[in-house]
Amino acid sequence: MAGHSKFKNIMYRKGAQDKKRSSLFSKLSKEITVAAKMGGPDMDSNPRLRLAVQTARGQSMPKDNIQRAINKSQSGNAENYDEIRYEGFGPGGIALIVESLTDNKNRAASDIRTAFAKNGGNLGEPGSVSYQFEKMGEIIFDAGAISADDMFEIALEAGAEDVISDDETHEIYCVMEDLQEVTASLAEAVGVEPKSAKLIWRPENTIEVSLETARKLLRMIDILDDLDDVQNIYGNYEISEDVMEQLNE
Repeated sequence: MAGHSKFKNIMYRKGAQDKKRSSLFSKLSKEITVAAKMGGPDMDSNPRLRLAVQTARGQSMPKDNIQRAINKSQSGNAENYDEIRYEGFGPGGIALIVESLTDNKNRAASDIRTAFAKNGGNLGEPGSVSYQFEKMGEIIFDAGAISADDMFEIALEAGAEDVISDDETHEIYCVMEDLQEVTASLAEAVGVEPKSAKLIWRPENTIEVSLETARKLLRMIDILDDLDDVQNIYGNYEISEDVMEQLNE
């Protein structure tokens, strides 16, 4: 287990929680609706829905919005969404995985392919980059919820494999099959719900990018993230503190 890392760019966030609240809520609502439609509206018997609702609550999504998304799944006119994973390469040869929930596969494929092509990337075939990643459970708590040392000990006892803490968050990683159990144990021990609890694609190795590559890469990811059909974006890149400071200037 690792106690700390100065890099926190494996999954691109770029302040989406603050700058794109409406878009974030839309993506969370879609995940809740899909989870409830697939496994039913009862969170006790639907693990995917329970995690989706926990994440929505962690992002301060209003209760009415959450309930509306659940209710939508049970209505006769609820959209049918397809879950599709796209893989490819961004600027600098960075491997990217884009997860999509869409009611129009042709539109999603066209928009995502265009975002890659127009921003120095190349959309690949299924399996072209996913072998470089591992599907894992990721649980995120605010740093103020508990000290880094205490979180490390609690996560170890709960069965986590890795913990990364910094001034903003605690990120806990576990094998995908243990996500439900580890999340429940941590939430009980910490006393608050996590900001996020879900399955992610975590790169086995990362590549540190230059300032120029970082600018191009983040621009491309920002465009992808703005697409309604895109739920999550993962990459095998690292942005050093020095480069991040220059990006923020």
